[in-house]
Amino acid sequence: MNQTNFNRIKKLLDDSGLLSQAKQEAIADFDFSNETILITGAAGTIGSGIAKQLIKCSFKQLVLLDNAETPLYFLQKELELLQLNKLHFIVSDIRDEHAMKELFKTWKPSLVFHTAAYKHVPLMESNPYEAIKLNVLGTKILADLALKHRTKKFVFISTDKAANPISVMGMTKWIAETHLDGLNTLNKTTFLITRFGNVLGSNGSLIPLFKKQIQEQNAITITHKAVTRYVINKNRACQLILKIASLDHWKSYVFTFDMGKPIKIIDLANVFIQLQNIKPASDVKINFIGLRPGEKLHEDMISDYEKLCPTEYSDIWYIIPKQKKEQPVFNLKPLQNIKAFQTVSDIKHIISKFCQENL
Repeated sequence: MNQTNFNRIKKLLDDSGLLSQAKQEAIADFDFSNETILITGAAGTIGSGIAKQLIKCSFKQLVLLDNAETPLYFLQKELELLQLNKLHFIVSDIRDEHAMKELFKTWKPSLVFHTAAYKHVPLMESNPYEAIKLNVLGTKILADLALKHRTKKFVFISTDKAANPISVMGMTKWIAETHLDGLNTLNKTTFLITRFGNVLGSNGSLIPLFKKQIQEQNAITITHKAVTRYVINKNRACQLILKIASLDHWKSYVFTFDMGKPIKIIDLANVFIQLQNIKPASDVKINFIGLRPGEKLHEDMISDYEKLCPTEYSDIWYIIPKQKKEQPVFNLKPLQNIKAFQTVSDIKHIISKFCQENL
């Protein structure tokens, strides 16, 4: 690894607060003063990050929804001294259609940030029914209600796993992306899709795992010596999401961010070990355990049939099809008809077939 790559990884770790206190970056003063904002998955990495940045902006009301009670409680304690009369913490689940109907009826959100999702690739390979219920059908429930209540903007948080997807998680996010994009033809609610890579330091991600393994004096585990990933720090990702939400005109409804070249995970691990001041660094062993089900050696930001086009911002790109076509609204019946008692292989076959037929 050359010095340039070392410095780049070190800066990413520094900016993410994974080595010490994160640097306070200037927050753009987005004006959402007329908006009632709903964040799903509000206690998660991106959901809470958006909430913490919105606190420093103007908004009408902020509704923070999550089904994880304890993480939502911690977020409440962190934010309760700031604009408490404008903050509302809701313990509920986006798969509960009745509860979501009541929520939209009560709050009538004009702007939705939909971050709730199952994201762990190997785990979803063995739980495809749950991946479909949350990532696709939960998203559909929210989208239908956004249309009914004429929500102005609906921002969907996607993933690079949705580009040329091979995993259940990636396929469910691609289905959700494409379904929402198709809804834009109805000209009621604007559905915006943001697709980006791994969020450095997010819940359950690599760096917290490396740190725990080092503390417990275990070997660091990496899937493959050559594996690479696109990475971005949480604060930057959330700022770019808010920037997209503040736009009023679009050439496309699907976006990605400039994250630079993918980083080799072995390089990320080695820089992290060096910066822990462990002497000698050779005391930390690295074991290669092999790619797990659904994982790729290298991720893509765009699919084979897509291309990037610049936006007015240098760090945000449009993702557009190479051949222009109007995206139809998906008929999700084949996925809605999946039953919990079906085998994992049967459900994965239905999901894969659905994607192939709708490319």
